[in-house]
Amino acid sequence: MRYEICLESADGVAAAAEAGADRVELCAALLEGGITPSIGMVEQAVALAAGRIKVHVIIRPRGGDFVYGPAEVAAMLRDIEAVKAAGADGIVIGALTPDAQIDTELCARLVEAARPLSVTFHRAFDVTRDPEAAFEDVVGLGVDRLLTSGAAPSALEGTELIARLVEKAAGRIIILPAGGINERTAARVVEATGAEELHFTASEDRPSPSRFTRPGIYMGGALYPPETVRSVTTTARVQSIIASAH
Repeated sequence: MRYEICLESADGVAAAAEAGADRVELCAALLEGGITPSIGMVEQAVALAAGRIKVHVIIRPRGGDFVYGPAEVAAMLRDIEAVKAAGADGIVIGALTPDAQIDTELCARLVEAARPLSVTFHRAFDVTRDPEAAFEDVVGLGVDRLLTSGAAPSALEGTELIARLVEKAAGRIIILPAGGINERTAARVVEATGAEELHFTASEDRPSPSRFTRPGIYMGGALYPPETVRSVTTTARVQSIIASAH
């Protein structure tokens, strides 16, 4: 088994490496499903990885849908260039048409820009109109792996489709289950799908080191995540989920 840890802090890279994970997917704003982190964060993650663990970086200019305009496409191509220069090992991409099909033209441009780095197609796949047809489009792009919950709210709920994709992949692409994988679900997803890689967050809430907070002031949107607590990827949590997968 190989394990990919999704995280939004360079500090978590060292924790993932210490716990025995194989790579990380570095994002910002996981509450929005992950967007492209700053180049400073990418550079720090690469430095902390120190060759012990692979660093893959999501290329997604904003939250919301996966239909991108010309300015966003230009930003994505520039971000790929910058992330490559920062020393990342892989890129995570995905784009759809307004009809919820794989935007093969744009994705092909992104893949070409990303090479020779490893390329993963992200969970934009899970909101396509016809996942079975979309799968062949993703394979046709020549990417290395597909991140998916099986077009379901969680990988556990999507095991039927994930298992079919693992069988259909036939060595053409790696299927990387994701979504709600933790100590209670990891082994069940592996057993039900035959997948050989897993993607998960492994964070714990830790109190903020701030000694003063002004009540009633929030920096986020309607969810109002508290500034008094931080979600931190920990070695213990990564090890716990890896152990449960066995």
